[in-house]
Amino acid sequence: MSGPLLVLVGPMGVGKSTVGQLLAERLDAGYRDTDDDIVAEQGRAISDIFVEEGEAAFRAIEKQAVRRALSEHRGVLALGGGAILDADTRALLAGQRVVYLSMDVEEAVKRTGLNAARPLLAVNPRKQWRELMEARRHLYEEVATVVVPTDGRTPEEVAQAALDAVELKQA
Repeated sequence: MSGPLLVLVGPMGVGKSTVGQLLAERLDAGYRDTDDDIVAEQGRAISDIFVEEGEAAFRAIEKQAVRRALSEHRGVLALGGGAILDADTRALLAGQRVVYLSMDVEEAVKRTGLNAARPLLAVNPRKQWRELMEARRHLYEEVATVVVPTDGRTPEEVAQAALDAVELKQA
């Protein structure tokens, strides 16, 4: 299989970065986050791209960042929460080992405070988070090899559950 060892998808605040770094350590592999790639390449925060250029412009940048990361990276890769909205990106994820980290809205509130620093949650965070998940859940499930619930679990427990679910051996 070419591409990353493991790709993490899921909503903002689910813990993709934290769990991804733990998985990379346990697998003795590199870790990469496409949101970090975008910030480094653009020289500005994702929220600034949203404000200055709009969501469509950000999604085009994100699509290229994901395509590049999938072709270059061989370790653990975390995608931004909305990366799965793009049909070409979903097609690229076919055949990859994709772990969908899921959580419910109450867990999202606890973890993120659903704060305004998240550009898509600026007005009514709980309502917007629910609407985002209603629009995206089936897409996360479509690309996922496995689904790992994160509610009430520590990042270490989530990482272990992901390893067990995809049957990857720790280094």
